[in-house]
Amino acid sequence: MASENRFLHLYFQSYRGLSGATWMLALVMLINRSGAMVLPFLGVYMTAHLKFSLSEAGIVLSCFGLGAVSGSWIGGWLTDKYGAFKIQSGSLFLSAPLFLVLPLLQSPLSLAIGMLVLSLVADTFRPANSVSVSQYAKKENLTRAFSLNRMAINLGFSIGPALGGLLAGISYNFLFYINGITSILAGVTFYLYFRSKKARNVLKKEPEERSSIKSPYKDGPFLLFCLLCSLFAICFFQLLSTLPLFYRTDKLMTEKAIGLILAFSGLVVFSLEMLLVHIAERKMSPSGAIVLGILLSGCSFFMLTLPGGIPMLYASIFVLCLGEILAMPFTSSVTAQRSSTGNHGAYMGLNSLAYSIAHIISPTLGTKIASTWSFDVLWWSTTILCLVTAFAMHKVMKQMK
Repeated sequence: MASENRFLHLYFQSYRGLSGATWMLALVMLINRSGAMVLPFLGVYMTAHLKFSLSEAGIVLSCFGLGAVSGSWIGGWLTDKYGAFKIQSGSLFLSAPLFLVLPLLQSPLSLAIGMLVLSLVADTFRPANSVSVSQYAKKENLTRAFSLNRMAINLGFSIGPALGGLLAGISYNFLFYINGITSILAGVTFYLYFRSKKARNVLKKEPEERSSIKSPYKDGPFLLFCLLCSLFAICFFQLLSTLPLFYRTDKLMTEKAIGLILAFSGLVVFSLEMLLVHIAERKMSPSGAIVLGILLSGCSFFMLTLPGGIPMLYASIFVLCLGEILAMPFTSSVTAQRSSTGNHGAYMGLNSLAYSIAHIISPTLGTKIASTWSFDVLWWSTTILCLVTAFAMHKVMKQMK
């Protein structure tokens, strides 16, 4: 009983001290991500419904990544120029009509263009949102503030795919419509709360300070850090591209079953992230947490090559969730702490850019390896890349100190 009470005390302690604005940012993210049904099922939608080949589906997914790269870079620049509030509001409201147009695009070329434009608009939100988290959070709670935001993402990712798996059995069009509606709801909620809210950690720049603002593109160790984040993301984002295809084509799972296993992953992160990050902050360095997270992710992909049926698939995605929990919040907080007044958006934009580049490479490379050789070769390759990335990250983080 004493150990149970201690666990509960530690669990609830991980939520203490977070500002109201931080919770509201998480709520906006939850609303937005609860309707995020399109991307997890996009590969299945293209191959099963539109009858695209595996390589055509990979190209469309890569165009989504290309738009995300552009959106992350532009979003960081726009955030420093116009502020995080305007960029987030614009991104949420403009994304909605684009989702409603996508069901009309049924050729590889038209859908590729549509996904590119959608992701360009939607991903301007990411660096602006990261800047808002760093502005409204208490400095001592920065990593947990990012974790709360990600927790909301993953709770939404539990709701979205689970409901999406059911709706896809009726009509894939529902996935696009609900994604558009939740984007509008998130935009309204964000606008009403933050339109007159003053940020906590924003300092006014003096004219003579503007010329001395450091560019992240001239920060050598940070550039290496972002490169390694991108390599890790290439591995991790198989979750959004080739892994659902693996479940469907290799393991013969239905859309409903795929939705349930993806929902399980979101629930794991939602349930455990704040607690594990709170413990990791006390027991580990940011470098140690990131490296361990990358190693666990590699282990999860290796598990996909082992026998064991559906239980092994759930065990694998559970380990992948643990890797995500440890790696991703700390990469965000390291980026925020590396930046300074006047370049928050640029630093957050560059780090988002690293992940967006992975959105281009991950589906194209993953589907190419799987179609040319096999899914087992893909999982072995991903495991090896995670091991190499973890070792290199350990070295680079030493330089960044």
